[in-house]
Amino acid sequence: MLLMMLVLLVALFVMLGSGVWVSFTLLGLGWLGISQFTSIPVGDMMASDVWSASYSWELTALPMFIWMGEILFRSRLAEDMFTGLAPWMQKVPGRLLHTNVVGCGLFAAVSGSSAATCATMGKMTIPELTRRGYDERLVLGTLAGSATLGLLIPPSIILIVFAVATDQSIARLFMAGVFPGLMLIALFAGYLVFWAWRYPDRVPQSDEPHLSFGEKLKRSRKLIPMVGLIVGVIGSIYAGLASPTEAAAIGVVLSLVLARANGALNRATFMEAALGAVKTSCMIAFILAGASFLTAAMGFTKLPSELAAWIATMELSPFMLLAVLTLFFIVLGCFLDGISVVVLTTSIMLPMVEAAGIDLIWFGIYLVIVVEMSQITPPVGFNLFVLQGMTRKNILKIAGAALPFFFLMLLGVVLISIFPQIVTYLPEAMSNR
Repeated sequence: MLLMMLVLLVALFVMLGSGVWVSFTLLGLGWLGISQFTSIPVGDMMASDVWSASYSWELTALPMFIWMGEILFRSRLAEDMFTGLAPWMQKVPGRLLHTNVVGCGLFAAVSGSSAATCATMGKMTIPELTRRGYDERLVLGTLAGSATLGLLIPPSIILIVFAVATDQSIARLFMAGVFPGLMLIALFAGYLVFWAWRYPDRVPQSDEPHLSFGEKLKRSRKLIPMVGLIVGVIGSIYAGLASPTEAAAIGVVLSLVLARANGALNRATFMEAALGAVKTSCMIAFILAGASFLTAAMGFTKLPSELAAWIATMELSPFMLLAVLTLFFIVLGCFLDGISVVVLTTSIMLPMVEAAGIDLIWFGIYLVIVVEMSQITPPVGFNLFVLQGMTRKNILKIAGAALPFFFLMLLGVVLISIFPQIVTYLPEAMSNR
């Protein structure tokens, strides 16, 4: 077992380090494990396993939600959202910095992608907030941290991937992500309030005229389409009116209607959105196929069960196990994207997680929050790359700006560990309907 583990680890680092695609790395590791450490015919097994991983009905929701996000990414929805939110933030400590947090939370609920949330919100808020004199470091930090909510707040692409990889309910995972997402928004907003109280001279005075309550409501009318889209997608799942796949189709139709209504939909943008969805979906589907084969291969080599049994002999408490796994996932996330982290570790981690009595729905949300943290850690923090491309700032400077939000997410992990009901309440209520 030790020899096999060393061989597979060396092969993993060699293939990833030499630039081999993650999907082919997963397939290669599975092939190596089966061909060298078992007597099973590897070709037949790969063919059947890759095929079985590619026709799952639950997987149909994935390209639909990605397409919905691609359509909205090319619409003026983010601009309308900023216009609707800004009047309500003028009297809150931190003022318009909160538009990054709340705006990213709202956009995450319709895009499902961290990178799309970061790029879409950043294109509009960075120039606007910088022009108004807001602290550049905090502008970048709030955007980098808040954009990670695209991984957690449903519809989340990575939650669909986790559900398919672990045979869990997509609908229950979506519901489980709602309260933790709101919790992180509250933590980020609370930090901004504290920062504004601590450094009042670094928050520019409002140059907007005083608006009456009626004027604020009038400007907020532009938020109605986004709220309607969120209610249409998430509400239909929670009420049991639609499966996640059907809700994804509803989301695509509504996003097309919204994009058409604000004049952003034409033949060119439609084709760009469709092609972007195809590229992203194929990439994820390839990774899932490789992960499925690797999971089956690891099962036949008995490496995960042996590793789980070895960790069990250490008699770690669930909290100690989670502490060790958190450190492991953060380090791994420094070198791999979030989806790769999930699919690469699922086959090895699940036996020990189940042996520790940890609920898999809860573990999925925990894993996504930890993966969110890796989105703002160099050298492979995707949100850092997005912001670097938009601002041309040094990536380490952007990572330093995002550091407080990294620790806030770590606090979020601690909170859901102490109070697991934050995650489990909605899925249990949904099951009891």
